[in-house]
Amino acid sequence: MDKSIGATPKSNGSTSTKTFENRELVLVSNREPYVHEYDDGEIQVVKPEGGLTSALDPMMASTGGTWVAWGSGDADDEASDGNGCVRVPPESQSYELKRVFLTDEQVTNYYYGYSNKVLWPLCHSDTAKMETSAQFWRHYRETNRQFAEAIREQGDPSNAVIWFQDYHFALAPRYVREASPDAFCMQFWHIPWPSWDVFQSCPQYEELLDGLLANDLLGFHLDQYCQNFLDCVSHALDAEVDRENGRIRYDGRTIRVAAFPLSIDAEERTALARSAEADEQWDSLRESYPLPEDGQLVVGVDRLDYTKGIEQRLDALEHLWEWYPEHREQLTYVQKASESRSRIEEYQQVQTNVKQKIARINDRFGTEDWQPIVYVDDYLPLSALAALYREADVCLVSSLRDGMNLVAKEYVASQVDEPGVLVLSELVGAHEELGESALTVHPNDTEAFAATIQRALAMEPSERSSRMATMRRQVEANDIDAWKRNVLRQANEILEREDEAATA
Repeated sequence: MDKSIGATPKSNGSTSTKTFENRELVLVSNREPYVHEYDDGEIQVVKPEGGLTSALDPMMASTGGTWVAWGSGDADDEASDGNGCVRVPPESQSYELKRVFLTDEQVTNYYYGYSNKVLWPLCHSDTAKMETSAQFWRHYRETNRQFAEAIREQGDPSNAVIWFQDYHFALAPRYVREASPDAFCMQFWHIPWPSWDVFQSCPQYEELLDGLLANDLLGFHLDQYCQNFLDCVSHALDAEVDRENGRIRYDGRTIRVAAFPLSIDAEERTALARSAEADEQWDSLRESYPLPEDGQLVVGVDRLDYTKGIEQRLDALEHLWEWYPEHREQLTYVQKASESRSRIEEYQQVQTNVKQKIARINDRFGTEDWQPIVYVDDYLPLSALAALYREADVCLVSSLRDGMNLVAKEYVASQVDEPGVLVLSELVGAHEELGESALTVHPNDTEAFAATIQRALAMEPSERSSRMATMRRQVEANDIDAWKRNVLRQANEILEREDEAATA
């Protein structure tokens, strides 16, 4: 590790923020920012669109450093050197991508197993879907240790700032610290943190908490998640918990716990919605799908996940067309869906249920000239999504539990023409920021949900404009670059205090 971090400029060129002196940034995530795949025998590099990797790639490109991730592409091994490393981005090669290669058994048990059959339902407070297994836990431990070893292979962790992303790596900070006690570790948990009575249902709760407390800084989306985490530590471990200041004294160290609400690149989303490319994509969408020439358009954009409340949303729409028949042949709902974790039975069931509900509703209300629900599961580029958001009169976000939900913010940033209305579940993290100007729903209250959609459709233009303007200011002021700056600033302050204490 021979690169030090000087400044972290915003990806759009705005004011930079001073970060860590003489330490390399090592970012650790399950998903990689660049994937090498075979295409007709040739190796092609693919950059996944959207998501956290796209948001953090510009930061890594500007600071340099190392990104450690699972090498999931079928040509990743061939494209990497003997240490599993490749310089990226391909056009500038400004940082190192260190790939960790996993066996099929590891992917089955560490990723699909413990990460997504234990931690995902646990943190979304759906313990009935938890599937505990000794094999899941064994591979989760082993894979976390493998990632920790990959970090050490790149150099001395004591000379780095190691930033773990998400729930795939609850144990890796402890494994790093066991070998390098002076390492600086931090972690952002991208999904909710549950209450103690829920978290206690996981048999490995002590080990998970101990692993996370090997970090120096722990970030969550909301203060409520921070408080839930502090409660869990207070109940489960012999630790001093300072709730007011978000500090934990454990194992001779102080750990800072803080809220950093994740956001989007609002400027990029707005520019996309205004672009000629979005205009072309909208024309293409209208040619490919039965979208209305006139009338009103409502949209939902989701992974096919049981936490997203898609079935509850469809129930509300069915009630809407039943109770407010004036919307028949006038209102079209577009469900953009992406298959997710299809190897897991619960996700397969969601896909089946959603398709069956849509078919039944279309059969019940559809006419020769009008299809109530248009289901889109094809890949859409970001410019097509921007066009869909831009043209939608209403966006429905009805998650049953969601750490943040960036779709809500993407819709707001894409409202560049006549403003629409955001209908937002009170159970998502984004509601804390946008709830006052969105229309709030509880996804399980079908009648009230339908009535709220009706209210959104009937809202006067002046009210729509006022509400959307307020939300746009919120999203623009607290974008992804502000999130990155806030996390790195707090980490830098902790490091400076530690350095001062060491030299006192």
